[in-house]
Amino acid sequence: MGEKKYIVDKAVAAQKLHRLALEVAEQLDGDTADLILIGVKENGVVIAEKIASIIAQYIQAEVKVIAVIMDKLKPVDIVLSDMNINFNDKNIIIVDDVANSGKTLMYALKPLMAFHPKRIQTLVLVDRMHKLFPVKSDYVGLSIATTLQDHIEVEVVDGEIMGAYIKM
Repeated sequence: MGEKKYIVDKAVAAQKLHRLALEVAEQLDGDTADLILIGVKENGVVIAEKIASIIAQYIQAEVKVIAVIMDKLKPVDIVLSDMNINFNDKNIIIVDDVANSGKTLMYALKPLMAFHPKRIQTLVLVDRMHKLFPVKSDYVGLSIATTLQDHIEVEVVDGEIMGAYIKM
């Protein structure tokens, strides 16, 4: 196993998450509707929790984090960790670690189709720009041009984002 080729280290990841949280806070300035961050299980939830803890300092609205659980390769059964939430008139941000084709973000929208949210946006730490589905990330920590063969891995240890690297 070779060296990990980090494109984002722990300190840079923390800076990017703080900047992303500030961007969201600026966008929602004066908006009192609840904010629900839906993290794509596993790493997306960690990122959503980090964003929520930062953003709570800057906005008046209630901030809640839940998870969306699905098989990213075959997203058939898509489950939210809290099925009792009414998403009507709420601000929703779907959070994932890496956006590749847009497929995961698109399927994460499925449980929300029965509701009428105020807005739905997406946030990713790394965007690879290989969109095959009509989903554009609204908030992006880092955009990187990669080959389709490259795989970006966000490393999380004990709930801390250690960085992101190109997996060889």
